[in-house]
Amino acid sequence: MTEVAHLETSSKLMKDFLEEYRSEASIRKYSTETAGNGISYLLNHDYAEIYLDVLENCIPKARLQKGIRMWEFGCGAGMNLLHLVSLMERRGVPLDCAYGTDFSEPLIEAARGEARQYLPAGQNANVRFCTAKNESLLEDASQGLGLPAETLRGSFDLVFGVNTIRYSHRLSNQIECARGIFNLLAKGGICIIIDMNNRFPAFRSRFRDAQDPEATYLPTLEEYAAPFASVGFEILKKGNFCWVPHSAGRGLTMFMRTLAPVLNTVARSRAMRSLVIARKP
Repeated sequence: MTEVAHLETSSKLMKDFLEEYRSEASIRKYSTETAGNGISYLLNHDYAEIYLDVLENCIPKARLQKGIRMWEFGCGAGMNLLHLVSLMERRGVPLDCAYGTDFSEPLIEAARGEARQYLPAGQNANVRFCTAKNESLLEDASQGLGLPAETLRGSFDLVFGVNTIRYSHRLSNQIECARGIFNLLAKGGICIIIDMNNRFPAFRSRFRDAQDPEATYLPTLEEYAAPFASVGFEILKKGNFCWVPHSAGRGLTMFMRTLAPVLNTVARSRAMRSLVIARKP
Protein backbone atom coordinates (compact mmCIF):
# COMPACT_ATOMS: atom_id res chain seq x y z
CA MET A 1 0.00 0.00 0.00
CA THR A 2 1.35 3.44 -0.92
CA GLU A 3 1.76 6.10 1.76
CA VAL A 4 -1.09 8.16 0.29
CA ALA A 5 -3.41 5.15 0.20
CA HIS A 6 -2.46 4.26 3.77
CA LEU A 7 -3.21 7.79 4.98
CA GLU A 8 -6.58 7.73 3.21
CA THR A 9 -7.41 4.38 4.80
CA SER A 10 -6.36 5.60 8.26
CA SER A 11 -8.45 8.74 7.86
CA LYS A 12 -11.51 6.69 6.93
CA LEU A 13 -10.99 4.32 9.85
CA MET A 14 -10.65 7.22 12.29
CA LYS A 15 -13.84 8.79 10.93
CA ASP A 16 -15.66 5.49 11.37
CA PHE A 17 -14.34 5.11 14.92
CA LEU A 18 -15.44 8.64 15.79
CA GLU A 19 -18.94 8.03 14.47
CA GLU A 20 -19.22 4.74 16.36
CA TYR A 21 -17.95 6.00 19.70
CA ARG A 22 -19.89 9.25 19.69
CA SER A 23 -23.21 7.42 19.45
CA GLU A 24 -25.75 7.03 22.22
CA ALA A 25 -25.41 3.26 21.88
CA SER A 26 -21.71 3.45 22.73
CA ILE A 27 -22.34 5.64 25.76
CA ARG A 28 -24.85 3.10 27.05
CA LYS A 29 -22.48 0.21 26.26
CA TYR A 30 -19.68 1.75 28.34
CA SER A 31 -21.70 3.19 31.23
CA THR A 32 -22.14 1.48 34.58
CA GLU A 33 -25.92 1.05 34.69
CA THR A 34 -26.33 -0.15 31.10
CA ALA A 35 -23.11 -1.99 30.23
CA GLY A 36 -24.23 -5.52 31.07
CA ASN A 37 -23.64 -8.17 33.69
CA GLY A 38 -20.54 -9.61 32.02
CA ILE A 39 -18.33 -6.54 32.35
CA SER A 40 -19.54 -5.99 35.90
CA TYR A 41 -18.45 -9.52 36.79
CA LEU A 42 -15.05 -9.08 35.13
CA LEU A 43 -14.37 -5.78 36.89
CA ASN A 44 -14.98 -7.52 40.22
CA HIS A 45 -13.10 -10.72 39.40
CA ASP A 46 -10.80 -11.36 36.39
CA TYR A 47 -9.74 -7.77 35.78
CA ALA A 48 -9.65 -6.89 39.48
CA GLU A 49 -7.30 -9.82 40.15
CA ILE A 50 -4.88 -8.57 37.50
CA TYR A 51 -4.90 -4.99 38.77
CA LEU A 52 -4.50 -5.96 42.42
CA ASP A 53 -1.69 -8.41 41.64
CA VAL A 54 0.21 -5.65 39.82
CA LEU A 55 -0.38 -3.12 42.59
CA GLU A 56 0.71 -5.53 45.31
CA ASN A 57 3.63 -7.23 43.57
CA CYS A 58 4.98 -4.94 40.83
CA ILE A 59 4.73 -1.37 42.12
CA PRO A 60 7.58 -0.34 44.46
CA LYS A 61 6.33 -0.26 48.04
CA ALA A 62 7.53 3.29 48.65
CA ARG A 63 5.43 4.60 45.76
CA LEU A 64 2.48 2.44 46.77
CA GLN A 65 2.49 4.00 50.23
CA LYS A 66 2.88 7.51 48.83
CA GLY A 67 -0.19 7.19 46.63
CA ILE A 68 -0.65 5.63 43.20
CA ARG A 69 -0.66 7.80 40.10
CA MET A 70 -2.52 5.97 37.35
CA TRP A 71 -3.87 6.58 33.86
CA GLU A 72 -6.37 4.69 31.71
CA PHE A 73 -6.21 5.37 27.98
CA GLY A 74 -9.23 4.56 25.83
CA CYS A 75 -11.28 4.79 29.03
CA GLY A 76 -14.69 5.11 27.35
CA ALA A 77 -17.26 6.28 29.89
CA GLY A 78 -14.84 5.66 32.76
CA MET A 79 -16.40 2.51 34.21
CA ASN A 80 -13.15 0.53 34.47
CA LEU A 81 -11.11 3.37 35.99
CA LEU A 82 -13.80 4.36 38.46
CA HIS A 83 -14.23 0.78 39.59
CA LEU A 84 -10.48 0.44 40.18
CA VAL A 85 -10.46 3.69 42.19
CA SER A 86 -13.24 2.30 44.39
CA LEU A 87 -11.51 -1.07 44.66
CA MET A 88 -8.30 0.58 45.82
CA GLU A 89 -10.24 2.56 48.40
CA ARG A 90 -11.75 -0.63 49.81
CA ARG A 91 -8.32 -2.31 49.90
CA GLY A 92 -6.66 0.65 51.58
CA VAL A 93 -4.40 1.46 48.60
CA PRO A 94 -3.79 5.23 48.60
CA LEU A 95 -4.49 7.17 45.40
CA ASP A 96 -2.66 10.33 44.38
CA CYS A 97 -4.47 10.81 41.08
CA ALA A 98 -6.29 8.91 38.36
CA TYR A 99 -6.64 10.24 34.80
CA GLY A 100 -8.83 8.81 32.07
CA THR A 101 -8.46 9.69 28.38
CA ASP A 102 -10.44 8.82 25.27
CA PHE A 103 -10.71 10.30 21.79
CA SER A 104 -14.52 10.52 22.07
CA GLU A 105 -15.77 13.73 23.68
CA PRO A 106 -19.27 12.32 24.41
CA LEU A 107 -17.73 9.35 26.23
CA ILE A 108 -15.49 11.65 28.28
CA GLU A 109 -18.50 13.76 29.23
CA ALA A 110 -20.27 10.57 30.27
CA ALA A 111 -17.22 9.57 32.34
CA ARG A 112 -17.29 12.88 34.19
CA GLY A 113 -20.97 12.32 34.95
CA GLU A 114 -20.26 8.78 36.16
CA ALA A 115 -17.54 10.10 38.49
CA ARG A 116 -19.90 12.66 39.99
CA GLN A 117 -22.58 10.01 40.47
CA TYR A 118 -20.59 7.08 41.81
CA LEU A 119 -17.56 8.51 43.63
CA PRO A 120 -17.68 10.33 46.96
CA ALA A 121 -16.39 13.88 46.87
CA GLY A 122 -13.02 12.98 48.38
CA GLN A 123 -12.28 10.42 45.66
CA ASN A 124 -13.78 12.50 42.87
CA ALA A 125 -11.33 15.30 43.56
CA ASN A 126 -8.46 13.02 42.52
CA VAL A 127 -10.04 11.75 39.27
CA ARG A 128 -10.01 13.69 36.00
CA PHE A 129 -11.03 12.91 32.44
CA CYS A 130 -10.11 14.57 29.16
CA THR A 131 -10.04 13.82 25.44
CA ALA A 132 -6.76 12.48 24.05
CA LYS A 133 -5.77 10.17 21.24
CA ASN A 134 -3.86 7.00 22.08
CA GLU A 135 -0.97 7.99 19.81
CA SER A 136 -0.52 11.42 21.43
CA LEU A 137 -1.50 10.90 25.06
CA LEU A 138 1.00 13.24 26.69
CA GLU A 139 0.51 16.17 24.32
CA ASP A 140 -3.29 15.95 24.14
CA ALA A 141 -3.79 15.40 27.87
CA SER A 142 -1.44 18.24 28.76
CA GLN A 143 -3.68 20.56 26.81
CA GLY A 144 -6.93 18.99 27.99
CA LEU A 145 -5.97 18.97 31.66
CA GLY A 146 -4.27 22.34 31.56
CA LEU A 147 -1.04 20.90 32.98
CA PRO A 148 2.53 21.31 31.70
CA ALA A 149 3.67 18.20 29.87
CA GLU A 150 6.74 17.95 32.10
CA THR A 151 4.58 17.52 35.20
CA LEU A 152 3.00 14.46 33.56
CA ARG A 153 6.07 12.95 31.91
CA GLY A 154 7.65 10.11 33.86
CA SER A 155 5.30 10.48 36.81
CA PHE A 156 2.81 7.59 36.62
CA ASP A 157 2.98 4.24 38.37
CA LEU A 158 0.33 2.45 36.32
CA VAL A 159 -1.01 3.00 32.80
CA PHE A 160 -3.60 0.60 31.43
CA GLY A 161 -6.01 0.14 28.55
CA VAL A 162 -8.86 -2.31 27.94
CA ASN A 163 -10.18 -3.02 24.45
CA THR A 164 -8.44 -0.03 22.91
CA ILE A 165 -4.89 -0.91 21.79
CA ARG A 166 -6.22 -2.87 18.79
CA TYR A 167 -7.37 0.40 17.23
CA SER A 168 -3.80 1.68 17.28
CA HIS A 169 -2.78 -1.43 15.33
CA ARG A 170 -5.56 -0.82 12.80
CA LEU A 171 -4.36 2.76 12.38
CA SER A 172 -0.69 1.68 12.32
CA ASN A 173 0.29 3.99 15.17
CA GLN A 174 0.87 1.34 17.83
CA ILE A 175 4.53 2.34 18.19
CA GLU A 176 3.56 5.94 18.92
CA CYS A 177 1.03 4.71 21.48
CA ALA A 178 3.58 2.46 23.23
CA ARG A 179 6.19 5.24 23.23
CA GLY A 180 3.69 7.69 24.72
CA ILE A 181 2.91 5.25 27.53
CA PHE A 182 6.63 4.73 28.13
CA ASN A 183 7.07 8.50 28.45
CA LEU A 184 4.22 8.78 30.96
CA LEU A 185 5.49 6.06 33.28
CA ALA A 186 8.01 6.56 36.06
CA LYS A 187 10.97 4.21 36.25
CA GLY A 188 9.61 0.84 37.33
CA GLY A 189 6.08 1.83 36.28
CA ILE A 190 3.74 -0.79 34.84
CA CYS A 191 1.58 -0.91 31.73
CA ILE A 192 -1.34 -3.36 31.46
CA ILE A 193 -2.97 -4.11 28.12
CA ILE A 194 -6.16 -6.17 27.81
CA ASP A 195 -7.76 -6.68 24.41
CA MET A 196 -9.52 -9.17 22.14
CA ASN A 197 -7.73 -12.43 21.35
CA ASN A 198 -7.60 -13.15 17.62
CA ARG A 199 -7.60 -16.90 18.39
CA PHE A 200 -10.97 -16.87 20.17
CA PRO A 201 -13.22 -18.84 17.76
CA ALA A 202 -16.19 -16.47 17.86
CA PHE A 203 -13.99 -13.44 17.11
CA ARG A 204 -12.31 -15.30 14.24
CA SER A 205 -15.61 -16.19 12.59
CA ARG A 206 -17.08 -12.75 13.22
CA PHE A 207 -14.24 -10.87 11.54
CA ARG A 208 -13.08 -13.42 8.96
CA ASP A 209 -15.51 -12.33 6.24
CA ALA A 210 -15.50 -8.61 6.99
CA GLN A 211 -15.63 -6.35 3.94
CA ASP A 212 -12.84 -4.15 5.28
CA PRO A 213 -10.18 -6.36 6.97
CA GLU A 214 -8.22 -3.35 8.25
CA ALA A 215 -11.26 -2.03 10.11
CA THR A 216 -11.71 -5.32 11.98
CA TYR A 217 -8.09 -6.46 12.33
CA LEU A 218 -7.19 -8.23 15.57
CA PRO A 219 -3.49 -8.50 16.49
CA THR A 220 -1.91 -11.70 17.71
CA LEU A 221 -0.61 -11.89 21.26
CA GLU A 222 2.91 -11.37 19.95
CA GLU A 223 1.78 -8.32 17.98
CA TYR A 224 0.18 -6.82 21.08
CA ALA A 225 3.48 -7.18 22.95
CA ALA A 226 5.89 -6.20 20.17
CA PRO A 227 5.45 -2.37 20.19
CA PHE A 228 6.13 -2.24 23.93
CA ALA A 229 9.27 -4.33 23.65
CA SER A 230 10.46 -2.20 20.72
CA VAL A 231 10.31 1.09 22.70
CA GLY A 232 12.17 -0.30 25.71
CA PHE A 233 9.63 -2.03 27.96
CA GLU A 234 10.44 -5.26 29.77
CA ILE A 235 7.60 -7.70 29.09
CA LEU A 236 6.66 -9.25 32.42
CA LYS A 237 3.72 -11.34 31.27
CA LYS A 238 1.76 -12.14 28.14
CA GLY A 239 -1.01 -14.67 27.77
CA ASN A 240 -4.72 -15.27 27.29
CA PHE A 241 -7.53 -15.37 29.83
CA CYS A 242 -11.25 -14.69 30.36
CA TRP A 243 -14.27 -16.60 29.02
CA VAL A 244 -17.01 -14.15 29.98
CA PRO A 245 -18.20 -11.70 27.26
CA HIS A 246 -18.50 -8.07 28.31
CA SER A 247 -22.11 -8.04 27.12
CA ALA A 248 -23.15 -11.34 28.77
CA GLY A 249 -26.34 -11.48 30.77
CA ARG A 250 -26.50 -13.02 34.22
CA GLY A 251 -27.18 -16.56 32.99
CA LEU A 252 -24.36 -16.65 30.42
CA THR A 253 -21.98 -15.03 32.90
CA MET A 254 -22.59 -17.75 35.48
CA PHE A 255 -22.42 -20.52 32.87
CA MET A 256 -19.07 -19.34 31.47
CA ARG A 257 -17.73 -18.71 34.97
CA THR A 258 -18.47 -22.35 35.85
CA LEU A 259 -16.94 -23.62 32.61
CA ALA A 260 -13.81 -21.43 32.78
CA PRO A 261 -11.56 -23.81 34.81
CA VAL A 262 -12.08 -26.58 32.25
CA LEU A 263 -11.56 -24.26 29.29
CA ASN A 264 -8.39 -22.86 30.86
CA THR A 265 -7.04 -26.38 31.17
CA VAL A 266 -7.73 -27.49 27.60
CA ALA A 267 -7.72 -24.28 25.53
CA ARG A 268 -6.31 -21.26 27.40
CA SER A 269 -4.66 -19.87 24.24
CA ARG A 270 -8.15 -19.49 22.73
CA ALA A 271 -9.63 -17.52 25.63
CA MET A 272 -11.40 -14.25 24.86
CA ARG A 273 -8.76 -11.77 26.01
CA SER A 274 -5.08 -11.16 25.41
CA LEU A 275 -3.04 -9.75 28.28
CA VAL A 276 0.32 -7.97 28.19
CA ILE A 277 1.98 -6.61 31.33
CA ALA A 278 5.13 -4.56 30.75
CA ARG A 279 7.50 -2.60 32.99
CA LYS A 280 9.55 0.49 32.25
CA PRO A 281 13.13 -0.34 33.33
